[in-house]
Amino acid sequence: MEIKAVEIMKPADSNVIVGQAHFIKTVEDLYEAIVQAVPGVKFGLAFCEASGPCLIRHTGTERELEDAAVAAAREIGAGHVFVVILGNAFPINVLNQIKSVSEVCTVFCATANAVRVLVAADGDGRGVIGVIDGASPRGVEGSAEQAERRAMLRRFGYKQ
Repeated sequence: MEIKAVEIMKPADSNVIVGQAHFIKTVEDLYEAIVQAVPGVKFGLAFCEASGPCLIRHTGTERELEDAAVAAAREIGAGHVFVVILGNAFPINVLNQIKSVSEVCTVFCATANAVRVLVAADGDGRGVIGVIDGASPRGVEGSAEQAERRAMLRRFGYKQ
């Protein structure tokens, strides 16, 4: 068995969600969930079919983001994995809607960070065994960092 790290390449200022689902219907259902959550959202979506023709199914509202999602899905190459690249929205805006889609089994990550997907290959197929999302901690927040975190959440409008 071979294990490799696949770096997700995405446009600057975009976010990525990587997950696993179980049916080709996922493509249309995720599209509907995302556009209903954030009107005017710009995104691309790709899904790795795991049987039959084993195609990468894709859709989206912006070609560059759709192409990036397809490229990431191709590099991951694991059955039933989906990749969403968001342009003008954040994962927090769509994550609950994505998780509520009946075909979705799990979400591996939702991030703006650099992300690497750990993929295992056994000769017959590939599977995601985890992700490396961003960097490792450099310390523990103190009272000044806690105040900065709370202020940032209020500045972004997530808290009052």
